[in-house]
Amino acid sequence: MLLPAVAAGMMMIGTQAEAAAPQLAVAAEVAGAVQDAAPSVPPAAPAQAPAAPSPAPQGDAAQDIVVTGDKGAPKGDPLEQLNAKSFEAVQSVDRAVVEPVAKAYNKGLPRPVRKGLRNFFSNLGEPIVAAAYLLQFKPGKAFETAGRFGVNSTLGFVGLFDVAKRKPFNLPHRDNGVANTLGFYGVGPGPYMYLPVVGPTTLRDIIGDTADKMILPFALGGKFFKPAYVIPATILNQLGERAAFDETITAIRNEDDPYTVYKTLYLKQRKAEIEALHGRVSAEPVVPIYGDALRTPGKKDAPKVVLPDPYADDDAAEPASDTPQ
Repeated sequence: MLLPAVAAGMMMIGTQAEAAAPQLAVAAEVAGAVQDAAPSVPPAAPAQAPAAPSPAPQGDAAQDIVVTGDKGAPKGDPLEQLNAKSFEAVQSVDRAVVEPVAKAYNKGLPRPVRKGLRNFFSNLGEPIVAAAYLLQFKPGKAFETAGRFGVNSTLGFVGLFDVAKRKPFNLPHRDNGVANTLGFYGVGPGPYMYLPVVGPTTLRDIIGDTADKMILPFALGGKFFKPAYVIPATILNQLGERAAFDETITAIRNEDDPYTVYKTLYLKQRKAEIEALHGRVSAEPVVPIYGDALRTPGKKDAPKVVLPDPYADDDAAEPASDTPQ
């Protein structure tokens, strides 16, 4: 029975194979057609090594890339942009208002009157100068300054005439104050500033000048506290200073960089005053822009103001340390 069953199974397998043969043939033909229609893909090219970089040019052909930029505010003037704008604003107001008044003041009042008013206000500051010399342990100059104040306050008609500088007294005016005392002991000027109303100054100078103005009423008496004196006296004093400064500020404005010129002149004058306290004479020319060193306009045959080159020395426009060497 096993053999008939095996034979029957083989006959069934053969029958199924014959039935599937046509279908297999059709499938083979379709696959061949698809393979013929597909584009042939070429074999991938072997990877190539990266090309070696070309040698850099040598000699004169080589060039460096230089990046430039603003160097920032100069040393000693970190607020340069703000100071410059303040300077421009003040000069605009000065041209429109103060300068015409100062010119009329110079033209309308005789030179002896203008000189006498300047002497009067300068004489009021002599007690501060004497006190500063005492703080610097210079009693000789302190007593000379006190003597000068006494002579001019009496023989000079409350200081209108500078009798003390002439023979037989020979007592010249010297600039001094709290700011100079700080510089004498090595306190640096600090950052430079240009402030409305105040003008050019440094941190040390504005502190010292404020102290001077607070001490002066105590030295001269209580009446100098009263607004009835302070306001007109301040206006008259500042007008006289501005009138004396008229020729110099005109020359400064004609420069290419008035702000830098003004700053340089101020710092040089301040440095020279500190150097003088140590017995040294500044080798650089000093063009005064404030104080008694400003000559009163109107003198015959007076030399014209000549401004030094502000860029002749890179350190000239930077506050000096004022430290004794």
